[in-house]
Amino acid sequence: MAPQNPRFSPEVSVLLDAATHPFRYEIDYLRHCILSVHPELAENVKWNGPNYSFHSEDRITMRVQPPIQQVQLILHRGAKKQEQPPQRLIAHPSKLLVWKENDRAIITFKDRTTIENAVAELKEIIGLWLEAAK
Repeated sequence: MAPQNPRFSPEVSVLLDAATHPFRYEIDYLRHCILSVHPELAENVKWNGPNYSFHSEDRITMRVQPPIQQVQLILHRGAKKQEQPPQRLIAHPSKLLVWKENDRAIITFKDRTTIENAVAELKEIIGLWLEAAK
């Protein structure tokens, strides 16, 4: 059973319950990991998946549609296109990060073991992202 968290948004849980995603355990595990990084992260629905805002600004969106055999985290600076920083928003050597622009990166997980093995690194990346994307 995936970890439960009192900070899980009921709106997100209802959406995921209806979707019957094959990676539901992994999605809930990632939800728990993300929310544990900072007490001011808030979970809601965006693009038919879990979304995380920090100080009312969208920062991380989980891509869970269509239900394929992976889950992606999109790290961004919100819905509006902004001027690109001259270098990547965070300088982290992680192989998890696939950079699309200097202010947008994607992390893809294809199985539970990869997620479980990457928890510490993922939390570090998220903490750096929240700080840098202010």
